[in-house]
Amino acid sequence: MKEGIHPEYREVCFVDQSNGFKFVTRSCVNTKETIKMEDGRELPLFKLETTSESHPFYTGTQKSVDSLGGRVEKFRNKFARVGLKK
Repeated sequence: MKEGIHPEYREVCFVDQSNGFKFVTRSCVNTKETIKMEDGRELPLFKLETTSESHPFYTGTQKSVDSLGGRVEKFRNKFARVGLKK
């Protein structure tokens, strides 16, 4: 492998801002803040808007966009009064 082209990975704490869920993983992301963990380690902190703990797809709270009928049905309802002119 080539020398000097690979990033330097370190442990980083990611925090979900919507619910406070924290997880630690190795990353090369640049951070400005640090956080003191329960075990005494001080790690770089990266704040996230959403994670698998808060995203509707993963939590099962996702709403179906097609709940009132399909696209064809919506089209027919919208243009039902227009009809075909002969």
